[in-house]
Amino acid sequence: MALLGNLISRSLQLRKQFNLPVATPQTYQRHVLRQLLERGQYTAFGKHYGFGDILSKEIDFMKAFHERVPVHTYTDMHEKWWHRCQDGEENVTWPGKVKYFALSSGTSESASKHIPVTQDMIKSIKKVGFKQLYSMANFKIRPVAFEKGILMLGGTTSLFEKGEYYEGDMSGISAKNMPRWMSSLLYKPGQRISKRPKWEDRIKLIVEKADQWDVGTICGVPAWVQIVLERVIKHHKVKNIHEIWPNLSVYIHGGVSMEPYRESFKKLWGKKPVTFIETYMASEGSFGFQARPDAGIKLVLNAGIFFEFIPFNDENFDEEGSPKPDPAIYKVNEVQEGVEYAVVLSTCAGAWRYLIGDVIRFTNAPEHEIAIVGRTKQFLSLCGEHMSVDNMNKAIETVSKKMNITIREFAVAGLKHDGLFAHQWFIGCDNENVDGAQLKKMLDETLCQLNDDYEVERTSALKEIFVEIIPESAFIGYLRAKGKEGAMSKFPRVLKGAQLQDWEQYLDKKKMKQVPIV
Repeated sequence: MALLGNLISRSLQLRKQFNLPVATPQTYQRHVLRQLLERGQYTAFGKHYGFGDILSKEIDFMKAFHERVPVHTYTDMHEKWWHRCQDGEENVTWPGKVKYFALSSGTSESASKHIPVTQDMIKSIKKVGFKQLYSMANFKIRPVAFEKGILMLGGTTSLFEKGEYYEGDMSGISAKNMPRWMSSLLYKPGQRISKRPKWEDRIKLIVEKADQWDVGTICGVPAWVQIVLERVIKHHKVKNIHEIWPNLSVYIHGGVSMEPYRESFKKLWGKKPVTFIETYMASEGSFGFQARPDAGIKLVLNAGIFFEFIPFNDENFDEEGSPKPDPAIYKVNEVQEGVEYAVVLSTCAGAWRYLIGDVIRFTNAPEHEIAIVGRTKQFLSLCGEHMSVDNMNKAIETVSKKMNITIREFAVAGLKHDGLFAHQWFIGCDNENVDGAQLKKMLDETLCQLNDDYEVERTSALKEIFVEIIPESAFIGYLRAKGKEGAMSKFPRVLKGAQLQDWEQYLDKKKMKQVPIV
């Protein structure tokens, strides 16, 4: 282990000394799209949209692809194409049969999406993983960290046979297909524990065996990593996690913003520094990672994924966050910094001009670095306030710091109120004697500072905001009740329609419903 870690650390430093040739973003993406079209031209999808004609030398294939292939939602892809893959049909949207389907579970929606995962996509994920490993040389990480275990708090690696294919969590599929040397030497909690289908069973074993491992890196969604670390500390009767894992140096996170969790994580670490590195990974693939300190997520443009971007505004999306016909769409070399874009993917798993649902903003366009600011379905704009999840996260973080309280989970809903509109906040906080009126006032003022549209609407159509302070356990309990407990599940930040009604019924049933602070 020490020898392996030493070799990794030295190879990263050596690689940093060489200036490797780098193509332009446009060149990389043009090459990727051509490869995708060449591989896909003999599939049912490729024949339907004439990929062969698109690739003919007489026309600009990028322009033809843009003009001929429409933007697809998950419903479009599944109802017209991917369900055929589940029936065992070959060459539907990608060559061959689809062996794996990843079950998405990002929010507490009842229905899971089935996303195809091909062998080419597994290779793509590995390629992005090695690129991220190389980028570690840009961070001040102690060499000893590369000698230690990597604790991956993902979904179960147990896959469920469904006739012609296997289905399971994307993190589990990735873990099952990781290199053998990594699985046997570095991967924690190991395949025996990670195969257990129940999240609670896996966590119990991880907590019990924590003092038997020497962990240098943790990977996972913040809310669930926090729960595991808190349980480890409590079970082993220590003050912080470094008393169990003294060499813990890196936390690789993704899925949700770290902002609401950052302060509470500091208490778990103790005094030793831990490097936070953000990644961009979903059931549809691995798209990028933070490649240097104090920077955004760098998109990987040469790993089998072609990116396009739709400005997320009223011209291109309706009030429910669904795309309008023929939206304006841009390639990576055409985007502008500061503009919010919905991400569209074409991938080596057979997704074509697929609207993944994420909304991003370019923080450094030449370096193709981004920040994830929300979801197309999780923006709140009842009357033009255009409040993003990014706004919400920053406001909650600010309020937490100023009031010296811990808020790690929250959600907000839009309501009709006195002929106009209001926002209803549900805030998970276990601090005693929280001044609800002060919290509400500070939250409202902070959002006005962060969002000009919100500030304007608070003087007109957005008449009121209501705040309910509830136990933090309510959020995790709700996910558990919906069968969504586990490392890949996140509570939705914006609640609408039936989901809002279901949440309020849950609070009533558990007697957690509070009188809103007005």
